[in-house]
Amino acid sequence: MSTRSIVITGAGGQVGLEAVDIFTASGWQVTACDRSRLDVTDRKAVRDLIGTTRPDAVLNLAAWNAVDLAESEPDGAFAANAMAVRHLAQACREVGAHLTHVSTDYVFDGTKDAPYHEWDPVNPRSVYGRSKAAGELEAGPDALVVRTSWVCGARGSNVVKTVLNLAADPDRTLSFVTDQRGCPTLARDLATTLADLIDDRHSGIFHVTNGGAVSWYEFVQQILTTAGYPSSRVRPITTAEMDPPRPAPRPANSVLDHAALRLCGLPPMRHFTDPLGEMIDELRRIGSVPLP
Repeated sequence: MSTRSIVITGAGGQVGLEAVDIFTASGWQVTACDRSRLDVTDRKAVRDLIGTTRPDAVLNLAAWNAVDLAESEPDGAFAANAMAVRHLAQACREVGAHLTHVSTDYVFDGTKDAPYHEWDPVNPRSVYGRSKAAGELEAGPDALVVRTSWVCGARGSNVVKTVLNLAADPDRTLSFVTDQRGCPTLARDLATTLADLIDDRHSGIFHVTNGGAVSWYEFVQQILTTAGYPSSRVRPITTAEMDPPRPAPRPANSVLDHAALRLCGLPPMRHFTDPLGEMIDELRRIGSVPLP
């Protein structure tokens, strides 16, 4: 049996770094592409790389994730989050590669009073959300589209590292909102599930997050407690009290139901508190953030 091959875009990001490790360890031949190696907004570059490597699979983790900046630079967001997916989908069709595209909870407006399942209609409120919804359409009917939320990992920038850096100042009180709820997702767990779905060549939309729905305030409480700080270091505020206010609207409810995983008989990801503890232990071991 020949070795399977995969191109991973966005390979320098927090999920991409984990995915490269996981696919390599599983015996795949991995072509890891960060932005310096492949600009996914460049159609010719995309077609040349996919046409040359002729992979069995492509995992697209490249994205414009600057949510607030997208409000003032919509062309940049749509180029990276929508047109780039069109280029990748075309290149994949030309060589028979299976495309996986990672999307977001921001495709929903956040008004539903229950978790969103994969067949709920999208209604993004921000430019970022609209660009990601467009990318889902561009991926095409045979692609695997994985929506996720609140991603954080030991490598890369994220809210866990931000909180721990701020908490190192004993005089600092943190403020996080109580009226935005979602599911934290740890990068290594997400990359592992992506590998499982790609290995079985699933297609269609899947919601993939760790278990446990919390507000940002509750999530930060858990981060502090897990790291050894008192949870009282964070105070609750509402979105309306944020100073300065964020340019891009956030969905109040972005909790994702994992219906497609469940209906396919696939196991759900574990509760976020376990991998969060593992991540903080790793950060403590490598000394990348100050910890008590």
